[in-house]
Amino acid sequence: MRGAVRAALTAPPPAAAFSTFRRASPGPPRAPPAMDGVSPNGSGPPPGAGDPPGAGETLISEGRATILFPSANEVFYNPVQGFNRDLTCAIMTEFARLQLQPKGIRVVLPGEEKMGTGSPQPPEDGDGDTTPAPDGPEAPRTAKPGEVCEGGLRVLEALAASGLRSIRFAKEVPGLRAVVANDFSARAVELMSRNVAFNGVGDLVAPHMADARMLMYQCKVDREPFDVIDLDPYGSPAPFLDAAVQAVSEGGLLCVTCTDMGVMAGNSAETCYSKYGAVSLKGKFCHEMALRIILHSLDSRANCYQRFIMPLLSVSADFYIRVFVRVFTGQAKVKASASKQALVYHCVGCGTHHLQRLGKVTSHGTGFKYGAATGPPVGPTCEFCQQRHQLGGPMWAEPLHDPAFVERVLAALESSPGRFQTEERMRGMLSVITEVPGQGGERPWGRLWHPQLEAGPNPRQILGLALTLLLPVCRGQELSDVPLYYTLDSLSSTIHCNTPSLLQFRSALLHAGYRVSLSHACKNAVKTDAPPAVLWDIMRCWTKIHPVKRERLAETSPAARILSVEPALQASFVLRDDANPSSRKRGLKRFPENPEAFWGPKARAKAGGGISPSLQEKRKRHQNKRTERTDDSTSLKNFPCKRFKEVGREQGGGGGLALGQGTAPSPTSSPAGKLLLGHPV
Repeated sequence: MRGAVRAALTAPPPAAAFSTFRRASPGPPRAPPAMDGVSPNGSGPPPGAGDPPGAGETLISEGRATILFPSANEVFYNPVQGFNRDLTCAIMTEFARLQLQPKGIRVVLPGEEKMGTGSPQPPEDGDGDTTPAPDGPEAPRTAKPGEVCEGGLRVLEALAASGLRSIRFAKEVPGLRAVVANDFSARAVELMSRNVAFNGVGDLVAPHMADARMLMYQCKVDREPFDVIDLDPYGSPAPFLDAAVQAVSEGGLLCVTCTDMGVMAGNSAETCYSKYGAVSLKGKFCHEMALRIILHSLDSRANCYQRFIMPLLSVSADFYIRVFVRVFTGQAKVKASASKQALVYHCVGCGTHHLQRLGKVTSHGTGFKYGAATGPPVGPTCEFCQQRHQLGGPMWAEPLHDPAFVERVLAALESSPGRFQTEERMRGMLSVITEVPGQGGERPWGRLWHPQLEAGPNPRQILGLALTLLLPVCRGQELSDVPLYYTLDSLSSTIHCNTPSLLQFRSALLHAGYRVSLSHACKNAVKTDAPPAVLWDIMRCWTKIHPVKRERLAETSPAARILSVEPALQASFVLRDDANPSSRKRGLKRFPENPEAFWGPKARAKAGGGISPSLQEKRKRHQNKRTERTDDSTSLKNFPCKRFKEVGREQGGGGGLALGQGTAPSPTSSPAGKLLLGHPV
């Protein structure tokens, strides 16, 4: 894990692992540096900094923090995760607003005081004034970044490494009471302590050395839960999830990063099941499915303790996924968890997918009745191409985001610009999540159409689906009731035709009366409530305008079988104004390119630092090995193949023959050679 975190549950943890987290200051507390006049990117050492960098150390600036970092790879740090850290600071700020407002604490960011507004607070009942403090009618307290807030949030960064993230929390997130920066590596904790002193945040950040799981379990025993727990390991967070869902407070925030995307995106389904309790699929929707798998894993582990999750934001970016969820306790709500999970039937031929819920909830008088779902939604083979299905999941089938909360984050970015270096990307991604999806209007029930209402209006169904269907219209978001998505290139490649433009395909869906939106996880994704039959009808109509050479298609291919059916829907590809997403019209940075080469995962930190020469040579040797061939004999094996060595032992009675030595064996000297030549064995 990050910072060489070791899984040492059996080993005795350090004595400080079970101590109460009260910082023992070696001297008078250092005043935090002033926020005014500091570069938002944290360039240069902070005022009153501690020890200067030593030999083999460099200064790294990110946000308002500047840390000392060893040139050797002793402690993990990846600059690609800067967007992750920026987004976490923005999410934590808005979460602090929600949590501290009932306590009469007003969160203020730099620039908001001059505007005369504390933050984009939701309207209150009555005149809309801020809720007064519960102790009396006096003005509410103010929480600013870099200051200790009595009654504020208690934060744990379980795998802190260099401490950069915790230092940024202390200097950029208001309303914090304490930040515990934990790591199991002694070198990381030493570096962390120096960085805390270097940035002058010792009154907020307390470095700590312990196994992250034991630390969280002990906090559960001591009944001292954390309001925010951040898990950003090197690889999979699976070993820490059970402890995290117990150590977070009621309604607390759990931030989890997964960087093992090869496992979660379908390359190793059996490993995904062993870690997360779900089978991943290698489909075009793999990035969104990875988000839903980690949410399923979090919810299932929380259910063991009568707790459940509510996602605030779930994003797929670069080479990782990041989820922000709140954890609550409630036995009645836990009963509905089975109905929130679903299996995925994915056709291996045409890529069509169907969902099968694990449970169902029906109204029963004044309450609800829970039971098993009925299915499956598909037959033995795909109805479109007659190919078999792969079964994946279970996964989270409920919304990935809380649109109201995401709008608060966007409003805060607008009211206090210049806080983050990746602000443009944050605004673009969050805008894709919250923008109003296109709405079809040809159905008699208009925007309230849903497959359950296809047979006719039902008052109970309308009441049950009103919030789900009107929420995208009122607030605007990715289609929350439509898990997974299709991509234009996969639909076109299946039937071997030209790819329609995004606006043309979205317009066709809107003309047909269906809803459609983008997905932040894929730039050419199409999320729609249209059934797969409608999608293939639209593609059949497209091939009539742009014909396919059907004589080149095999009769049993998915393309031939799909195109052999006449479309039941006559699609219109006339462009509509609402087909163009608002984020695209405004030119927001939605899917930016990598700023430099090798922009991705970094090598794991190791004791002593550095990367072994064998690993460097292996990377160089395997670079473009499938596209570039070399005549250099140094890249070839210097020993014969296994079969040749076996034949050599049969002939000579000793070891295998070296290349260029001895006499080649006769083809008839081995049983395999006799069979190939037709000789009896």
